Amino acid sequence: MNAPGAAPTSVSLCVADDETFWPWLSWPKFESMADRESRVVVAPLAGMADWGLGHPLDAEETALLGVLKAAIGLVQAGQRPVVLPPLRFVFGADASCAFAVDQPAAHAAIADVAASVAASGFRKLVLLNASPWNEELCSAAARDLRVSKGLHVFVVHLSALELDFHPQRSRSRRRVQTLLTALYGVGPEAATDVAPGAKNAWGVEPVDPLGGVPVPLAQAQSEGAEILAAASSRLAKLLSEIHGRAPLTAKITPV
Repeated sequence: MNAPGAAPTSVSLCVADDETFWPWLSWPKFESMADRESRVVVAPLAGMADWGLGHPLDAEETALLGVLKAAIGLVQAGQRPVVLPPLRFVFGADASCAFAVDQPAAHAAIADVAASVAASGFRKLVLLNASPWNEELCSAAARDLRVSKGLHVFVVHLSALELDFHPQRSRSRRRVQTLLTALYGVGPEAATDVAPGAKNAWGVEPVDPLGGVPVPLAQAQSEGAEILAAASSRLAKLLSEIHGRAPLTAKITPV
């Protein structure tokens, strides 16, 4: 709360680009938006979990929105998407997950957001997902929303940008850790990894340890900038390509 007579304190909902963040757009801005059928809406999905990287539970969101904000800066002004607040309460079945919900609840949350997007006159939606737990769910939701809401839904995973949080399949855990160190401006905690061969809720798959010591902060800031540039460049190209796609030819009546 502000003290009497003090200037209002600015509170940020998340890392976002001021000109494209849905909650910060005025009603007249929306009313004058004539290209809604071609304009892309991005719905970020990020869970909260301890991925054994030594960084906070919001690591998925920090990496995802850092890359998204940088990518938007690379997209031509007329092709920039509208970005929704991140969905933070998503599916997660591992003991390392925090504030997770079951699959039906996560699917319903995505559907509710998509319904608002469709009701606002937009036709193209990108589910931009950071969580390995939610990759299959996003694909299923995309198919359902195409039928139920007439939306052209695209799915982009952070893992496809070579920033994979998955504890076993990932070949980029060190890159993710280094990027997070650069974005947080703080190195990981000392206990940064799981024991070699440890098992988790992925079943029989062992969790691959990072190996070695974390990259020092100064080095991480330099390497992190390169990692961010590479991932954001790839995402910017995808967003531009999606903007150029025509909406669904047959507009389905939402149910």
